[in-house]
Amino acid sequence: MLLILLSSTFFSLIIGAGLIRYSHLHVHFSADHDLCGVQKFHATPVPRVGGVPIMSGLVAGFGMLFYLTQSWMPIFLLLSSIPAFGAGLIEDMTKKVGPGPRLLATFFAALLAYFTINAGLSRLDIFGVDQLLSHWWLLSLMLTVIAVGGVAHAVNIIDGYNGLSGVVAVFIFLAIAYVSFKMQDIELVGICFAMIGAVVGLLFWNFPRGLIFAGDGGAYLVGFMIAEVSVLLVQRHAEVSPWFPLLCVIYPVFETTFSIYRRKFLQNRAIGYPDALHLHQIIYKRVVLWMVGSKEISHRTQRNSLTSPYLWALSSFSVVPAMLFWNKTPWLIGFVLIFMFTYVRLYRMIIRFRTPRWMLLRKSCRIGASSK
Repeated sequence: MLLILLSSTFFSLIIGAGLIRYSHLHVHFSADHDLCGVQKFHATPVPRVGGVPIMSGLVAGFGMLFYLTQSWMPIFLLLSSIPAFGAGLIEDMTKKVGPGPRLLATFFAALLAYFTINAGLSRLDIFGVDQLLSHWWLLSLMLTVIAVGGVAHAVNIIDGYNGLSGVVAVFIFLAIAYVSFKMQDIELVGICFAMIGAVVGLLFWNFPRGLIFAGDGGAYLVGFMIAEVSVLLVQRHAEVSPWFPLLCVIYPVFETTFSIYRRKFLQNRAIGYPDALHLHQIIYKRVVLWMVGSKEISHRTQRNSLTSPYLWALSSFSVVPAMLFWNKTPWLIGFVLIFMFTYVRLYRMIIRFRTPRWMLLRKSCRIGASSK
């Protein structure tokens, strides 16, 4: 496992370094030059092709895993991920691929994994539903495709600040690796370690300096792999509750679900309408009051990075219980409900300017600070 982790980390790190070092050759199409959008919080144009280092690290890690186990399953999983990764990467470079086509590409990737490596959901530990899933493979296929696409899109939603989605993904893969190890499933443990190394290699450049972003390619790739490993773990081991992976990913999934509810029923807007009202965005604007108003690039970058630890802590409140109660469905369902209540409560407090003082992070901007 150490060889898999080191190889994926090394290749991701080196490819990321190369993209940053020679950014002048590709920044005109790989960077996001629009810094004024409602969802733009970085100070300068930054390459958003971090999915390339992640995929490079993944190829190296899966290659090492194949060498050690002679198993073709990780290779087919990697090949299945190409549509999700490719659609996101094309959007990163052209800015012309909308969320609809990206989601459809991820659905197609889940379809490939379903038929090539039998990555399908056949149980949810819900009476009546499990019987239907076991007898109607088409229903199982539809549920799997929607679940995988939804998780991948949810990870992309929280990819807003330096290190945010990357560290959350590492937490989730560590939890899945832990349960996979208890099940003695070496293939899934190896996949998790390869993903951890690939993400960590990019995080070295992404947090806290924000030298490169994962972009849609990286976010959809990471989200797809989280979903597929979760499906495989539940499908291969009856002891594992299907609510274990759901609790692991409840932060990005509920963030997306709550955003749909907020836009559709509270704001009467289209579901895909972009806004700056995600939880991580209102924490940035109303909780992390670090050098507010300063035009210094270093100050804005630091404020960006100081936002992520709040969401890391929130994510850990779901991942840790998931690891402790991975085979106890009633407990996992209870923690899912507790997390959703906590999320809504925290959101309401911040949006109504009732944030507890201990959460506020302040440092005043000096009058006359440089505006360059």
